[in-house]
Amino acid sequence: MSNRYLPPVETGLTAKQVKQRQAAGRQNTSLPPLTRSIKQIFRDNLMTLFNLINVGLAGLVVWTGSYKNLLFFFVVIINTAIGIFQEIRSKRQVDRLSILSEAQLQLIRDGQTLTVNQAAIVEDDLLAISRGDQLPVDGIVRTTTGLEVDESQITGEAEPVLKATGDPLTSGSIILGGHGVVQATKVGDGSFIKRMSKAAKQKHRTPSELLTVINRIIKVLTIVIIPLGAGLFIATLMRGASQNRAILGTVAAMVGMIPEGLVLLTSVALAAGAFTLGRHRVLVRELPAIEALARVDTLCLDKTGTITSGQLTFERVEPVSGQSEAVVTQRLAELITAIDDDNETARAIRTALGQPTVDVQTVQPFSSARKWSGAQFNGQSLVLGAPEFILETVPKDLAHRVDQLAQRGYRVLLMATVTALTTPRPQAPQALGLVLITDELRPNAQTTFGYFENQDVALKVISGDNPVTVASVAKRAGISGTDQLVDMSRVGAQPDYAALVTDYNVFGRVTPAQKERLIKAYQAADHTVAMTGDGVNDLLALKQADCSIAMASGSEATKSLADFVLLDSNFDAMVQVLNEGRRVINNVERVAALYLIKTMYSAALTLIFIFMHSAYPFEPIQLTPISSLMVGIPTFFLALQPDYARITGRFMRQVMEIAVPAALCIVGYIVGIMLLGHQLHLPYAVTSTLCVLLTGVISLNALIIAARPLNRFKIALVALMALLFAAVFFFGGRVFSLVSPWNWKFALLYLPLIISANPVFILVQNGLGKRVLSRIRWR
Repeated sequence: MSNRYLPPVETGLTAKQVKQRQAAGRQNTSLPPLTRSIKQIFRDNLMTLFNLINVGLAGLVVWTGSYKNLLFFFVVIINTAIGIFQEIRSKRQVDRLSILSEAQLQLIRDGQTLTVNQAAIVEDDLLAISRGDQLPVDGIVRTTTGLEVDESQITGEAEPVLKATGDPLTSGSIILGGHGVVQATKVGDGSFIKRMSKAAKQKHRTPSELLTVINRIIKVLTIVIIPLGAGLFIATLMRGASQNRAILGTVAAMVGMIPEGLVLLTSVALAAGAFTLGRHRVLVRELPAIEALARVDTLCLDKTGTITSGQLTFERVEPVSGQSEAVVTQRLAELITAIDDDNETARAIRTALGQPTVDVQTVQPFSSARKWSGAQFNGQSLVLGAPEFILETVPKDLAHRVDQLAQRGYRVLLMATVTALTTPRPQAPQALGLVLITDELRPNAQTTFGYFENQDVALKVISGDNPVTVASVAKRAGISGTDQLVDMSRVGAQPDYAALVTDYNVFGRVTPAQKERLIKAYQAADHTVAMTGDGVNDLLALKQADCSIAMASGSEATKSLADFVLLDSNFDAMVQVLNEGRRVINNVERVAALYLIKTMYSAALTLIFIFMHSAYPFEPIQLTPISSLMVGIPTFFLALQPDYARITGRFMRQVMEIAVPAALCIVGYIVGIMLLGHQLHLPYAVTSTLCVLLTGVISLNALIIAARPLNRFKIALVALMALLFAAVFFFGGRVFSLVSPWNWKFALLYLPLIISANPVFILVQNGLGKRVLSRIRWR
C-alpha cells in the first residue's frame, strides 16, 4: 500500500488523472453480457450437426437431378431463419433490460460523488461502498465504518470477515454490513472477478427437464442416424435399385429422423418467453429458469420488499424500566447517527428523528446473522436489534409486550445499553425501550398471493423479523397457514429441518444460513422451490433455490445472482412470470410428440427396410406435406396458445403417450401397404402415395389429441390443415410425386385404409401403447 499512489479520500482522482488511466487502458470492463452476440447467434443456429447433415443430404439430391426433392432444404432454411430472428429479437429486449438493471456505483472524483456503472471505474478510483454492494474490482480499504464482507466467492467460507483500513478486498466480495471507501487496485482483466467470470454464480443449476430430454434425443440420433442411413443406402443398391432411387430413399429416411423443428421450437419458445417477460419489465438472466419457475410448487417469500412495500416508517418508542420517552427517543436518534448505516430501518428512523451531532468511538454495523447493530459514542454504548439476539433471556413482561405489538403488525426492535459491543451478543445489555416500525402491504398483495395458492403453489414466509409480526403481515396479505409459525432463534443449533418444513409455514428470526437449510429441506422433500429476496441476508437461500427472484430495488449482489429481476420491484409481475413459464413448457410438451412421431417411425422404417425387399416408401418431397401441415405449421400456432395449468413433471411420458402409438400405427400401416403392394404387384408410385396418405391421416389424429382441449380456434386450425393436406393430393399430386386420388380403382385401396386409421389408432393408444409405456420406468 505504501508504494501505491493514494488519492485523497475527500477528493479522489482528478479528471486529468482519470483520462490518463483511460488512455493507458487501466480501466474496468463491463460484466459479460447475458445474451450471445449476433455473430454467435448466427453461428450457433447455422453450424449445427443437423444442419450440416441437411446440407450433405441436399447435395446428394442435387446429384440425382431431382431438384423438386430439395424442398425439404428450403424448409430447413426457413426454420433456421425464424430461430435466428426470434433469438435476436429476444436478445435486444434482454440487453435493454440488462442496462436498466446494471449495478450503479458511487465514485469520489474531484471532490464530488458520481454515480457510474462498473465499466467507468479506472485504477485508483475511490468507491464509496455500503451494505448490499458487490465489489466489481480488487481494492484496498481506505476508510471503514465496521465493514463486514462475504468472501465466500473466493474462500468458500460463508463467515463474514471484518475489514480494517489498509486491508485488501477482492472483486466479487459482497458487503454484508457497514460502509467505507475502497481504492481500486486491479481493474478489467486483472481483477479476480474477471478471471473467474461471473464468480457470484457459484451454483450451477440442474439442467431443465425439457432441455435434458431433447439433448438426450439429439445424442441418440447423432449416434444412429448416419449408420442407419448408410445401411439403407447399401441395402437398396444391393437389391438392384438405381443409384438415384437409393439416394432419394436414404435422404427421405434421414430427413424424417431429424427433429430439427423440435430443437427450433424449444429455443424459440424460451426466447419468446424472455421477450414477453421483458415487456412486463422482468429481466430473465437465464432462459432455462423460465422452465424452472414453471415447475415450482413451493414459493418462499421474504416479508420486507415482497409481501410489504419495503418503505418502512418509524412510529414511536416505548420506554421500559421507567425511562423517559423523550430521553429514549433522543438516544435512539444519536445511536442511528453514530452507526451511520444505510439500511431501510436506519433510513426510516433518521428521516423521522434527524441526525444529532455525536462523537463516535466504535461502530458495530448491522449484520443479518447477528440481527443487531451498535455503537460506542459520547461515553456510552448502545445497541439496537432483535430482542432475542441481544438479551440472553427476554423477561416475561417484555416478551409479552413484544408479542402484543407484533400481533398488531409492528416490527419491534429493542434498544439497550451495553458494556461492550461483543459478538454474537453484546455484554451486559440493559433494555431502554422498544422501537416500533411499520411497513405497508403491497397494494395487490392479496390478489397476487391468492392467485399463486389457486395455482397449487404453496407459499412459505421466511423472514428475519419476529415470527408473530411476520405471521400477522402474512395473514393480512391473505396467505394461508399463518397460524403455523416458528421462531428459528429457539430451535437449537441442529434442528430437524425436515420436520420444520412439514409443520410450519411461517419462519421468523431466520438467519441467512437457516434460510439456506430450509430451502434444502424443501428440495429434499421433492419440492421445486423458488425464493424471492432483496437483501444480502437472502443470498445463500437464493443460491440454493431452484429459481431465484430479486427486486430491482434490492442489493446489487442479490440482483447479480437472481434468475429473474423485477425491474419495477413489483411482485405482481410474478403472476406473468409463472404463467409465461407454464405456457412455454406446456405447449412445448404438447407439440413435442408430433415431432417425435416422425423421428420414431422414420428410424423404425429405416431399420426395417434395410432388411425388407422393397425400396424405402418415401421420397424427400413426399414428407414435406406431412412435416409442414401435420407438424410444423400447427405446432407454431399451438405453441402460442395460453395454457397455465400446473406442470406435471411427466414430460417424457406424456410425449410418448401420443408419439409411440402413432409411430406404431404408421409403421404397421406402411409395412402392410408394402406387403399388399408386393402381393398385388402395385407400382412404387401407388404404394408410396398410400404410405404418405396414411402417415398424414394418423398424424392428423395425433394432432387432434395434442391440441386438446379443443376450442374454436384449434378446431379451425386442425380443419384447415386437413383441407390443405387433401388439396395436396387432389391438386398437387404431380408436384409431390403422388398418384391422383380421382382414380376409382385407387379409391378402393385408400378409402378403407383411411376409414380404419382412427379406430386402429385409438385401439393402439388405449391398448398396446399403454401396456408398453407402463413397463417403462420414467425419470
